[in-house]
Formats: sequence, structure tokens, C-alpha cells
Amino acid sequence: MLLKDFYKVLSLEKKEHRYEALIRVNEKHEVFLGHFPGNPVMPGVCMMQIIKELVESITESTLFMQSLSNVKFMALINPEITPVLRLELEIITTEEDLIKVKNSTFFNEITALKLSCVYKKTSP
Repeated sequence: MLLKDFYKVLSLEKKEHRYEALIRVNEKHEVFLGHFPGNPVMPGVCMMQIIKELVESITESTLFMQSLSNVKFMALINPEITPVLRLELEIITTEEDLIKVKNSTFFNEITALKLSCVYKKTSP
């Protein structure tokens, strides 16, 4: 985990060709002191890192983002109000050993993020 104690995986389940993860964000983490004091908002780059770490766990690989074809931040995530997030991940490994990921992230039933990217496996 790049940011120690930033989030905790509550569950990770495979559902056919997709995975569903529930995570709980640590609303008291120091990153929120600067983003933003009194009105914490999840930094987009932190959401992207969480997705990468979940995919690394699922694929048991160390990954490097090769391309990002689509990213839409659709709602602000305030960890004091909605610390539990649900991430839906569709993960496909190509013949070239690339990992294609489509993600939708939700709090309650609100879509907060949609992301499509390609990761390349790196050597340990």
C-alpha cells in the first residue's frame, strides 16, 4: 500500500468475469488535512492508486500504468460522510500480457468514478 493506513479492504469477491471490492477509507488519514481542511475530498490520484493496488492483488502482479483511455470523476467523495466505497472491476489479460481494466466506483448508489486503463506487468 503506497499510503499507509489510507484504506482497508472489507471484501473482495469474484463475480463471473468481474470483481467487486468494498473498501473503507480512513477519513482521519493525513492526506485529507491538505485536501481539504474542514471539507475532505478524496484525491483522484488516490482513487487511481487504490484501483491499481486492487488489480495487483487480484492478478498477483506488480503493475505499471501503460495507458489511460478514459477517466471520469463524477461525484466528490467525502470520507467523513461516505467512507465505504464499492469498486466494480472488469479485468482482462491480453495475449501480450497486458492487463485491461474497466472500473466503476460507487458510494451508496452514486457513481463517483469511471476509469478504463491498461497496465503492463513489471519485473519484481
